[in-house]
Amino acid sequence: MLTPVQVGKLLDRLCVDLGFCLPPDDGMRLAKNPPGDVRSFVDAVFPAEGMNPEMADRHLYRQVTKVVREAFPRDSDPYA
Repeated sequence: MLTPVQVGKLLDRLCVDLGFCLPPDDGMRLAKNPPGDVRSFVDAVFPAEGMNPEMADRHLYRQVTKVVREAFPRDSDPYA
């Protein structure tokens, strides 16, 4: 599980690198109660950005997943 500081750093990186700049309320919500695995985190970021993860461009979804995966401890990702 990511700490609030780790979530903040991850969200900053998603914003700077990929343009996923979440509204502050959504960022705080994720920091207070972060999803426990990569896929769940990615699937929470897309709606916060106003996008449906199931309808998202696959390349973009993979880019977001890569950044999120790098932030998570390896043993917490069953899809690694």
